[in-house]
Amino acid sequence: MGKAKMFKIHSVDTFSNVYQNKSFREDFLTRSNGTHWYSKGRWSEDVFRNSMPIVLELACGKGDYTMALSALNPDKNYIGVDIKGARIYTGAKAALENNRTNVAFARLRIENILNFFAPAEISEIWITFPDPYPGKSAARHRLTYSRFLAYYKSILAPGGLVHLKTDNLPLFQYSAESVKEFGGEMNYYKEDIYASPLDYDYLEVKTFYEKQHLSNGRTINYMNFRLP
Repeated sequence: MGKAKMFKIHSVDTFSNVYQNKSFREDFLTRSNGTHWYSKGRWSEDVFRNSMPIVLELACGKGDYTMALSALNPDKNYIGVDIKGARIYTGAKAALENNRTNVAFARLRIENILNFFAPAEISEIWITFPDPYPGKSAARHRLTYSRFLAYYKSILAPGGLVHLKTDNLPLFQYSAESVKEFGGEMNYYKEDIYASPLDYDYLEVKTFYEKQHLSNGRTINYMNFRLP
């Protein structure tokens, strides 16, 4: 492991806006002061100290969308979720430096998400450029597989939207079918969103990875949907 990566991992341990599931086995998160925190149903009261809606960005990477959306919507709280502390470092550091009090980050496995969020605690979910896990045998790892949709259904408030933005068209089309089979309602579906004027201002936001994809000539796809 390189020195830069080690530095980021150790730095994240000290960030007051990062909560970590250290070994991915416990049902609590660890704060920067080392204390254990049972977060389920407690995010509004213990972290944000307000009753504004909470939005999750899953597989948030460097937290580009988390940070950008939190600036566009100061009336909402945002939590970036990723498994890698070195990835979270960039967004968490920027949030602290800019005193972005409506932003937090959680390092945990998404398959364990029900341990850390209560039913109806979340108002929206963003999935931005997730691993497509190509091949039928890997489908169960995709973040729009039925098992994950069931997790999202549990923690979303009634009517809560799930957003998916990806450069991988097979994953995009698979996701639409997965949502349909799950009984979800497709609210918006568009392939190659930049081929025509954007329908939503927030789609102007581009993640670090999205910029790379666009520079390589790839097209970007976006949908949002509700779960039954």
